[in-house]
Amino acid sequence: MSPNEVATEVANMYDTVLILDFGSQYSHLITRRIRECGVYCELLPCTQKIAELKFKPKGVILSGSPYSITDEGAPHVDPAVFELGVPILGICYGLQEIARNLGGETSLAVKREYGHAELALHPQEDHHSYKLFADVPSPTSVWMSHGDHLESPPKDFEVIGSTATSEYAAVAHTTLPIYGIQFHPEVTHSADGALVLRNFVVGICECEASWTMSSFIDKELERIRTLVGTEGSVIGAVSGGVDSTVAAVLMKRAIGDRFHAVLVDNGVMRLNECAQVKKTLGEQLGINLTVADASDLFLGRLKGVTDPERKRKIIGNTFIEVFEQEAHKIDEVSRKNGLGPIDWLLQGTLYPDVIESISFKGPSATIKSHHNVGGLLEDMRLKLIEPLRELFKDEVRALGSLLEIPDDLVWRHPFPGPGIAIRVLGEVSPSQVEIARLADHIYIDEIKKAGLYRQISQAYAALLPVRSVGVMGDQRTYEQVIALRAVESTDFMTADWFAMPVDVLKRISNRIINEVKGVNRVLYDVSSKPPSTIEFE
Repeated sequence: MSPNEVATEVANMYDTVLILDFGSQYSHLITRRIRECGVYCELLPCTQKIAELKFKPKGVILSGSPYSITDEGAPHVDPAVFELGVPILGICYGLQEIARNLGGETSLAVKREYGHAELALHPQEDHHSYKLFADVPSPTSVWMSHGDHLESPPKDFEVIGSTATSEYAAVAHTTLPIYGIQFHPEVTHSADGALVLRNFVVGICECEASWTMSSFIDKELERIRTLVGTEGSVIGAVSGGVDSTVAAVLMKRAIGDRFHAVLVDNGVMRLNECAQVKKTLGEQLGINLTVADASDLFLGRLKGVTDPERKRKIIGNTFIEVFEQEAHKIDEVSRKNGLGPIDWLLQGTLYPDVIESISFKGPSATIKSHHNVGGLLEDMRLKLIEPLRELFKDEVRALGSLLEIPDDLVWRHPFPGPGIAIRVLGEVSPSQVEIARLADHIYIDEIKKAGLYRQISQAYAALLPVRSVGVMGDQRTYEQVIALRAVESTDFMTADWFAMPVDVLKRISNRIINEVKGVNRVLYDVSSKPPSTIEFE
């Protein structure tokens, strides 16, 4: 492996735990819990060939799965994982996969177990398995979710935990650090689950708990410099959101003015967005920023379009077109000024984006085609650089604070690439965009005044494609409807609707109806993700 290849792998900078995903809805939670222990980890599909790994893990976790271990087409791990010589923890389906590979027997349970269970622990203090449940009380409340169960453990395995319905709820090899547990320690319903995971990654795998954003900064800056070199230049799109801002500041610190940021005004941004971004990034943070006003072009192409996917594609394709034009201009100036050609493209990809594309069946077909600018790579022959690719949103915010980015930017709610265009349900026109934009501005202003902004992960106002009857003064009205959305989430892969105080809702509704012409009704969305998505379109 070349020095540059090593530089691209964060997993080679830290003690790393490998999580192999069998399709469980909880797999991303395992990743979150391990990171919360201060230990770096990566999630890969269970079909990952161990010989092709670009790093040597300190330990391996096999996730749960929606499949039965006996199903035709059920996912299975590369047997080479058991030859790595590192500790292995199988969770639920992962336990059954250990049994399948090492000679145990599994079968369909007579009664499917779903919900809370009391786990009685049986490890011996002088046995290595004692470390897994160190400081965990017995019994402890755990969360079960399985239809298969272990009928008999493999040879040389012993029982270290059981419940009323699962005799082999936790097992361990007599000499090797291989463990299987039937319950899900990653969910908060398991009272001591986080401790069990910490015991595994720190106590058994002996990982150094050194994964912090303060340690990441210097290593990432060095990685960027190694990748880009002393003469390379980077171009990247910025939007005013926390992800692109943090990525831009990292690039600025790493290579200075050899990083060129481009803000494309697509006509569907938040109120005063472009002026604010120009002031904050260009003037306050010293980013080398170009602003391209293409609002008329975008809105012209969106005229008459109502299908959400067509909106996304029009905005995405137009963005690429405008961005390319600006990039070629910047490239010419850069060459003339002796700064070298633009040869790298910055993207603000986060780890949840990576996880959503991971599947033993291939990339998910459900991912929306929104603002990814990957189409630029083939046309512009640029190499991709993604300094935030390994980070969750909360880690990006922590990094932003360490980089001394203003709090209002660090804690700004996410904003979709297609902008207000997918918050105007139905046809997008300048007048409809203005209604949604003003309503959204009032909404955010009021939740900030109420001190609720940081409690909410994302909030926005959407304009619905319906009209309703109302009365204003002595006149009957027939005007439009605004829907308010606010959610709480850690990683945006799941989200719960925020319980907005009624008095705050009253103020928001009153202001929107009185201040936004064309609106006579305000609704509040009480849907969680799943089954709903955070955005309406």
